[in-house]
Amino acid sequence: MDLNEKLLSFISRSPTAFHAVDNTAKALAEAGYAELFETEDWPLAPGAKAFVRRNGSSLIAFRVPEERPTGFLLAAAHSDSPCFKLKESSVIQSDGYVKLSVEKYGGMLCAPWLDRPLSLAGRVTLREGGRIVSRLVDLSRPVALIPNLAIHMDRSANEGKSYDAHVDMPALFSLAGAKGPDALVAEALGVKAEDILSKDLFLYPCTPGTVWGAENEFVSSPRLDDLQCVFGCLEGFLQAGKSACLAALCVFDNEEVGSSSKQGADSSFLTDVLRRVCAALGMDESEYLRCAANGFMVSADNAHAVHPNHGEHADRSERPVPNGGVVLKYNANARYTTDSVSAAVFSEICRAAGVPVQRYSNRADKPGGSTLGNISLTHLSLECVDIGLAQLAMHSCYETAGAKDTEYLVRAMKEYYSRSLRKTPEGISL
Repeated sequence: MDLNEKLLSFISRSPTAFHAVDNTAKALAEAGYAELFETEDWPLAPGAKAFVRRNGSSLIAFRVPEERPTGFLLAAAHSDSPCFKLKESSVIQSDGYVKLSVEKYGGMLCAPWLDRPLSLAGRVTLREGGRIVSRLVDLSRPVALIPNLAIHMDRSANEGKSYDAHVDMPALFSLAGAKGPDALVAEALGVKAEDILSKDLFLYPCTPGTVWGAENEFVSSPRLDDLQCVFGCLEGFLQAGKSACLAALCVFDNEEVGSSSKQGADSSFLTDVLRRVCAALGMDESEYLRCAANGFMVSADNAHAVHPNHGEHADRSERPVPNGGVVLKYNANARYTTDSVSAAVFSEICRAAGVPVQRYSNRADKPGGSTLGNISLTHLSLECVDIGLAQLAMHSCYETAGAKDTEYLVRAMKEYYSRSLRKTPEGISL
């Protein structure tokens, strides 16, 4: 229960990708990790612990072994979740109401967003002391709501519904004459509204996360996909023992929209960081490539649990359930990176950690999505396994998973980051 309370606190304090990375950075700093900046030199020595952010919404933390690294030990999760982003000019006034114009970010379930109290958070860029700076903001209270249309006006509402984001999803903000969103954001930051130059603001549900069930076996919260994996990988990374490998935790933004941004998994962020670390340690290109060849990545993004009312959508034999342990994710077309080698390696790590393992693949007649792993491998070639925790209602604004699975992930990642993997022609030693 204590671990899930810590998880829910982390999620509550992370309404956007910017906040998730900021909270990850604070946890790393408290654990003795120094922040580096891409615009500055990196004076590194054996035993160094550091992290670097890009765009404020992605982060890579790393731990240098006392001796020259023999390989890379990586894990990746993502900081973003499907949500509604405010347009730059978002205010709409009609019929005495003030509404906020929004765009859909990612492939979301729209219906759960209706009739929920929503707040506003994100990043604001402003002029401050002759400079342009960015600051995080979270109004931390309900300020908006997307109202349903009464059934009297839509008699087919319970017979199937499609949503037009332009028509159906603008959020009610206030009655005419009230303060606008920029004024509330300026007040929260203690600045003048005219000093705000631009903003990246998102709606998020105010409903808090909770542990529930007949035996408290479930945890429900916004943004479990993928902050549950961010949290679990972070905790495992911080608790792990020493390894002969360069250990790194990667938190990427924009996975929900394809990762093709300067801070996404399809960017140069990971390879930039690894190359700079190796260079700072006096390693040449050949040594960098040897570390990559002797490397391993865990791509952590939640998996679909069998639905209690719609089990027909799951595969016949691979049917993960909440509290069943870490899920290995498979796809014949390499949308997930798991193969027999990476599955065997991570299964052995889970066995050593006392963590149960489940398996997931889509029904053969249903195409699936992809995640961080296969995208990252186009930039850095190493062994990789795709994993997750079983959850219900993926891409809803309020998702459900197993209360035991967070601990399973932490234990698996602690064991993983404590290993010194070595790949030779004879096989892989753990």
